[in-house]
Amino acid sequence: MAGTIINMSKIKQVLMLHAQGVSNRKIGRELGLYKGTVNSYVQKIRDHGYGIDELLKLDEPVLESKLFAGNPAYKQDRFEEFKVLIPGIEKELSRPHVTRYLLWQEYRESHPDGYGYSQFCFHLDQVINARKPGSIIHYNPAEKLLVDFAGDTVSYVDQLTGEMIETQVFVACLPFSNYTFVMAVPSQRTEDFLHALTCCLNHLGGSPKILVTDNLKSAVIKTDRYEPELNRLMDDFAIHHGLVVIPTRTSKPKDKAPVENEVKIVYRRVYAKLRNHTFFSIDEINRAFAEKTREHNQTRQQQKDYCREEHFLAQEKPLLKELPATSFEVKYYTTLRVSPNNCIYLGRDKHFYSVPYQYIGEKAEVVYTRSLVRIYVRGKRVATHQRNLKPGYTTLKEHMGSNHNFYNGRSPEFYIRQAAKHSDVLARLFAVIFERSEYPETQYRRCDGLLSLQRKTDPLVFERVCHYALDNGILSYKSIKNVIDNKAYLFNMAQQDQENRNNIKHVNIRGKRYYLGK
Repeated sequence: MAGTIINMSKIKQVLMLHAQGVSNRKIGRELGLYKGTVNSYVQKIRDHGYGIDELLKLDEPVLESKLFAGNPAYKQDRFEEFKVLIPGIEKELSRPHVTRYLLWQEYRESHPDGYGYSQFCFHLDQVINARKPGSIIHYNPAEKLLVDFAGDTVSYVDQLTGEMIETQVFVACLPFSNYTFVMAVPSQRTEDFLHALTCCLNHLGGSPKILVTDNLKSAVIKTDRYEPELNRLMDDFAIHHGLVVIPTRTSKPKDKAPVENEVKIVYRRVYAKLRNHTFFSIDEINRAFAEKTREHNQTRQQQKDYCREEHFLAQEKPLLKELPATSFEVKYYTTLRVSPNNCIYLGRDKHFYSVPYQYIGEKAEVVYTRSLVRIYVRGKRVATHQRNLKPGYTTLKEHMGSNHNFYNGRSPEFYIRQAAKHSDVLARLFAVIFERSEYPETQYRRCDGLLSLQRKTDPLVFERVCHYALDNGILSYKSIKNVIDNKAYLFNMAQQDQENRNNIKHVNIRGKRYYLGK
């Protein structure tokens, strides 16, 4: 084929035969080359003044560069002009909506004899890539876990509403073996992100030394090239599992290139294979993901005699750190003030939780999980409650002051017990009051009034008044007070005395018949 460069080993044979005085025609015949080809190589050596012995000592790539220097494109004047423009072109490319084609059109307007579009892009890439060379990163087994969210979401159909609900796809891989884990979660919020990480570590059967995450909000509060600030929940997760979290640099996907590559492979080996499947729950999505990811991990890698799963089980899993005995529970932190009702209000649940009344008005640090609410004041834990996700109150009796406890402890039984401490008759009166009321709560204030009246009245008098009230069905506070004020109970006492005298019977009484002479 015209223009094809001959193998350098054959050219060295041409040089040796030429040095021995063999004619060009004979060289061509012995080596199977056209005589004109041999003539051109010999002439090129003479024109450049190369010594044959020196050329024979050169390595084949060096020899090729000397004999076939190629097209000196970078020595052209228009390349020197173009090279000066490259910094400005790079700056313009960073601006929104600016494309290479637009910049090339502007370049040709000012340089009519300049490069065409393909050469414009070629030389631009050559210069840019030369300034940003890549590097080879070697990973140690069980050292790092790289995580990322796939750009493409997966949806399922809500069976109740028929709505299509999108899920975020969490992807993680161990870069040493490229063993991959894939899971769908409702969102990229911290709770869902940590749930996916927990499931991933449980699947791996251990935790690595380092977790490399993207700069997503669920992991990093404030990005920084040198010292990014981690989410507090992310810190808790790392401490619980004994690992270190290292976020990547902003807009530097090469910092976690293996997982970026695995995301592309997941698109082909998981997404594409499930493209015609309709899901009806996120659990159904994850079951399908687990099956296809297992097939991916068990697929033999190209140019290797093992699969990802074999490499992971043999080289990495034995080196993973053991998982904690207790599962990680997400903790939330907030600072609240203890209100006058000696409760803190957790707005997330619209629920009140009691605090000892001594801390009313102070600031409290609240740490709550899915199951517990812990309240700290001045570095001391002062209350612990079961978390209640429904609006309302959760209180403990010992947290309340005496007024609170009295008010909250009221009941018919409470008032009857209080009355029995002073008088059995008053206790019977209270029992009748509650029996005749459909709503006992409406009688509490009446009972409070009667107890107050009992404390202000002579015990003997009050006892007689209670008897009088029971006998006559007087149950209201005002009526009983009027009985005391008007001394109506005395009439009742006189009447009872008369009845008692009339009812006396014993051997010393002569009776009516005696006086009739019978």
